Amino acid sequence: MVTPVFINRISACLPHEPVDNEQMEARLGMVGGKPSRARKLVLRRNGIVQRHYVIDPATGEPSMSNAQLSAEAIRGLQGEGFELNQLDCLVASTSSPDQVMPGHAVMVHGELGNPSCEVATTAGICLCGMTALKYAWMSVASGESRTAVACGSEVASTLMQARNFNAEYESRVDELESHPEIAFEKDFLRWMLSDGAGAVLLQDHPNQSGLSLRIDWLDILSFADQMPPCMYAGADMQDDTLRGWSRYDADQRAKQSVMAIKQNVKLLNENIVKYTVEEALRRIMPRRELRVADIDWFLPHYSSEFFREPLAVGLANVDLPIPMERWFTNLTSKGNTGAASIFIILEELFNGGHLRSGQRLLCYVPESGRFSSAFMHLTVVGDEA
Repeated sequence: MVTPVFINRISACLPHEPVDNEQMEARLGMVGGKPSRARKLVLRRNGIVQRHYVIDPATGEPSMSNAQLSAEAIRGLQGEGFELNQLDCLVASTSSPDQVMPGHAVMVHGELGNPSCEVATTAGICLCGMTALKYAWMSVASGESRTAVACGSEVASTLMQARNFNAEYESRVDELESHPEIAFEKDFLRWMLSDGAGAVLLQDHPNQSGLSLRIDWLDILSFADQMPPCMYAGADMQDDTLRGWSRYDADQRAKQSVMAIKQNVKLLNENIVKYTVEEALRRIMPRRELRVADIDWFLPHYSSEFFREPLAVGLANVDLPIPMERWFTNLTSKGNTGAASIFIILEELFNGGHLRSGQRLLCYVPESGRFSSAFMHLTVVGDEA
């Protein structure tokens, strides 16, 4: 028998004061000492007004690691009968870990210092927050754990600093000046990504007072059998496949910005809704008997306001036209925090007094890495007092 699982507490950690659009380049730096040609265009399209960075404005250096940021979000779950020493299972996820090895989650565990427990890392890009949540959910649902925490985090800003791109700029300055499209796939992401962490507490019982979110189902689908890589780091695309960082020497890695995050924007725009919305929901909707009338809140993660209308069209194309007045997102104020995004969206909705017992939530997280998608259904339970 599957044990019902409830999200009882949600926490988020957003470092430092918000950074507005005019402050971004000063914080991240100018590549080659020149203002970005892409910045204003990208910001106009993505609709993000402010975001957070771990970079200290006074020193230009990060004030905390990804593991520390994650640990701070998890500490925020404590209280009302839960302490870290009760934790049976910790699952942490990120696309921007502090190191290649060991796994991110054990570094988070080390920062927390709670007693020994099961620890697991899930990897990926935006979707790995959902895979972490599914691991934690299944641990409690199977009876292996009574209390689990899932965390998603990103520290993208340190990867986006100008110093990470200067070697390539200096080695290819003429080529990049005459063909700026070569650099666009890297530069535009500097104005898209930001830092943050979010965490959820999962238990085998709802809160004694107040609201909880019962996890009804969480479906994850990959379309990598049909689609090539679209977003990647630590590799370059060669002959329609990725050539990993270890096949380059140190000089090549620097001059080609191999470690930089890159994205094929054309491939993204043409396929992200088709696969992560339409194809995914065609498989999920019959199995889950999903209907618009049964959805009170729709919580989508998307990287840019540019995708809001295409997402609405995609939902309509599969007969799930959720009215926009039921949508809840905080992209414009919290930024695109990748693996942390769904936790940060849930935190604001859950802790902001918006929910009522009996309401149903549909969460959506796409990933362009090689086109994957997650949908999660939650039901609000408990006393609102």
